[in-house]
Amino acid sequence: MRSHADSGRRHAGSCAARCADLACIPMKTSSASVIVVGGGVSGLGLALILARRGHDVTVIERDHTPMPQSADEAFDWDRRGAPQVRHSHAFLARLRNLLLNDYPDVYADLLREGATEMRFGDDLPPEMTGFVRQADDDELVMLACRRTTFEWVLRRAALAEGRVTFRTGVGVEGVVSTQSADGAVVVSGVRLADGAEVLADLVIAANGRRSSVNEWLTEAGAAEIPEEVEDTGIVYFSRFYRLREGFDYPPRSGPIGGDLGYVKYGVFVGDNRTFSVTLATPTADDELRKILTDSTVFDSAARQLVATAPWLDGRAEPLSDNVHVMAGLLNRWREFVVDGEPVALGLLPVGDAVLCTNPLYGRGCSAAFWGAHLVAEALDENAHDLRALALAYDTSLRAEIYPWYRAGVDQDAEARRVSTALLAGDDPDGDTTDPRTFMRGVFRDGLLPAMRSDAVVFRAFFRSFNLLTSPDTMVKDPELAARVFAVWQDRDNRPEEPRLGPKRRAEFVDLLSV
Repeated sequence: MRSHADSGRRHAGSCAARCADLACIPMKTSSASVIVVGGGVSGLGLALILARRGHDVTVIERDHTPMPQSADEAFDWDRRGAPQVRHSHAFLARLRNLLLNDYPDVYADLLREGATEMRFGDDLPPEMTGFVRQADDDELVMLACRRTTFEWVLRRAALAEGRVTFRTGVGVEGVVSTQSADGAVVVSGVRLADGAEVLADLVIAANGRRSSVNEWLTEAGAAEIPEEVEDTGIVYFSRFYRLREGFDYPPRSGPIGGDLGYVKYGVFVGDNRTFSVTLATPTADDELRKILTDSTVFDSAARQLVATAPWLDGRAEPLSDNVHVMAGLLNRWREFVVDGEPVALGLLPVGDAVLCTNPLYGRGCSAAFWGAHLVAEALDENAHDLRALALAYDTSLRAEIYPWYRAGVDQDAEARRVSTALLAGDDPDGDTTDPRTFMRGVFRDGLLPAMRSDAVVFRAFFRSFNLLTSPDTMVKDPELAARVFAVWQDRDNRPEEPRLGPKRRAEFVDLLSV
């Protein structure tokens, strides 16, 4: 590798000179040199996946992140460029199965470092009787782990491959590019904040929801990247805890999360006897946004909610004094292929750099690692044609992950409608002619009770939640719809649903230790 002093440029790995039309990767072997910008889940996933497929990878991470020696040291990692690492995360069955099937050594390492499995059927609602496991239940397993622990183990595995180099503490300011004969922008490397250039056969932007990839490409002469953006309408508050010696997690047969309209909440089991509680308030609720940053008020709020109260009954102590806050949460989809043509060649976006969704649904890490796999699969088939590579990746991304983005946008739109009505003191279900009122009633009085008593509905919901079936499975399957509607039609013959917390926002606020 030539030094910056020698040539003003650096190369991420050995490769032949680019071909004349700059539309292909002219490799003498099947090995490509790849720059991955960003060392989060998608970047680390790409480093591991591509290295194991014989490619040479340079990961460039803006944060200075020396390798920790333990999971607890990893929790204190300086990740200012990725504030979401200090919040709750779910590692869904889609991600867990990719690891188990394709990287069993990494999965085993996660378990050795304290991550645990959460298997479907282990914590059933008490109303569900006669439950019988099915063969495919073995793939309906989530991984309980802090994100920092997950990234630490993944980075360690990537480094062990020998084909992965990490450069930390320096950001990327733009791309190195040329134009092909037909005017297409062809990316051949990145320009660092210190002025150095790093060249490679392929650049992958895996630098998260704050990625400047759009600016990089327009500065290089590419057309503006069309994007769809909308605010999720929530602010996130999270706090981490560890069980005290001699205590265990409370039973998880009931709900571990919910939505009261004025606040959403959830409990997330972590590794090494840790867990986190996350509360989310509407962006417009200035009062709750202010007071929930106080750790005492946060804990008091969590104790008012049925799902989270048992976790804060004295069995655990906080890992720090802080309540971690994250605002500016967006749903965003970026179009890197427009009218059938890539905006640029030689650069692919992955993870939050191409699509990001409300973290409340827990899909981010799973979609990021899944997307990394889609990149690798497209590269396997199109390593010598940058245009075909971009189109193949875009096709699979739209078919497999985009539907989950769209489902999240629709869910957030309905949640904003409800929270706006509640903040105004109105009844979100007051208009009985509105079909949304009917669907909310079906969800509340049909799906939720059906999941507590009907194993078929319960299993189908969790398969969809874990990204193993499509997001519209619950509404398109006639058998499932019939089962849910049967429960909904019987709603007047059942006891009133148990309260999950104060019904009114004002009551909730009055109960807090302000």
